[in-house]
Amino acid sequence: MEIFHKPEELKEYSRKMKKAGKTIGLVPTMGALHEGHLTLMRAAREKCDIVIASVFVNPVQFGPNEDFDAYPRRFEEDCKKLETVPVDAVFHPEPKDMYPDGFCTYVNVDGDITKKLCGARRPGHFRGVATVVTKLMNLSRADEAFFGQKDAQQVVVVNRFVSDLNIPVHINMVPIVREPEGLARSSRNAYMSADEKQRALVLSRSLRKAKEAYDNGEHDAEKIKKITREVLDAEPKAKIDYVDLYSFPALEPVDSVDERSILAIAVYIGKTRLIDNVIFGGADK
Repeated sequence: MEIFHKPEELKEYSRKMKKAGKTIGLVPTMGALHEGHLTLMRAAREKCDIVIASVFVNPVQFGPNEDFDAYPRRFEEDCKKLETVPVDAVFHPEPKDMYPDGFCTYVNVDGDITKKLCGARRPGHFRGVATVVTKLMNLSRADEAFFGQKDAQQVVVVNRFVSDLNIPVHINMVPIVREPEGLARSSRNAYMSADEKQRALVLSRSLRKAKEAYDNGEHDAEKIKKITREVLDAEPKAKIDYVDLYSFPALEPVDSVDERSILAIAVYIGKTRLIDNVIFGGADK
C-alpha cells in the first residue's frame, strides 16, 4: 500500500495507473475509519483494479462552531485497517497543500437539494464537500467513487455536480453499516459515552418503527414522520434536529410515500449530532 501526502504524488500515480489500463476506484474519507468505511473500500475493490482512499479532515466543510479541531485523527490506525482490504494507495495531504495560499476557487451547488436537511443546518458545508471531492476526483482520475447511504444528501449533491460539470466518474451509494444493536457506524460515535451510545439506539429504533408502519400500508408522509418523532421523543437525552421525508434522489416534498423516498433524521445525543435514514420503495443502492 502506497501513501501519498502531496497532490502531485497522487496525480503522477494515477497517471501511471491509467496509462497501464487500470480502472480506479476512489473512496473519500476523513479518517477515524470504521467498518462502514471499510465496506466502501471492499465495494471499490470488487469493482475496480486500483483502490485509492483519501484520509483528509477537510477544513472547508466545517462551520465556525463545528468540531474540526476535535474531529478524531488516527492515521496510523487507519492505515492498518486499510491494509486489510487491501487498498492500493492512501492520500493523506495537509490542508496547506490542498488549499495553498491564494486558493479562491470553490464548487458551489445551488438549488433546493442543498437548502434542506444537513445543508440547511450547516451553511457552506456542501460547498466544502463539493470542492474537495472535485479535487480528489481530478487528482485520482477515478472511474468510480464510493459513498455511504448514511450521508444520502451528500450522495445526491455529488451526483448533481458530477452530472452538471460532466465529470466522468460513476457514483456508487453503499448501504448503511450498523452496529449489531442498530446504531449506524460513524466516526462521531467515538464522542459518546457508553450510556450515550445506548441512548443513541433510539435513532435506528425510530426508523424501524416508521418502516414497519410503511410496510403495513401507512404511506401518509406526516403520519410516518409523527411515528418517528414519537419514538425519538420518548428518549429524554435525544434532541431532534430534524425529521424529514422527501422523494429520493430528487429530495422533493411528498405528501404520500408512493415513490422511492427517504426518511432522514438528525438527532443530538448529548453534544453529539448523529444522522441516519431509511429508504422506502426500493432497494438501498
